Amino acid sequence: MTFESEKDGERRRKSDPAPRTDTPPAPPPSSKRKRTGTPEVGQALRSVYQQTIDEQIPPEMLELLGKLG
Repeated sequence: MTFESEKDGERRRKSDPAPRTDTPPAPPPSSKRKRTGTPEVGQALRSVYQQTIDEQIPPEMLELLGKLG
């Protein structure tokens, strides 16, 4: 950063120019979700999620949680 001039004992800083990029700006994000996946992928994700929800909590974890509360 350089100083432009000194007036009355004050220094003014010269602002740095913004870095230049040769890439075009990204388009704004779309508010609508695009469905590009296959139904099988969605079903597989729902299945894994449900299995995780239904999974039993190990007794050791319940014991540790009991000590916290």
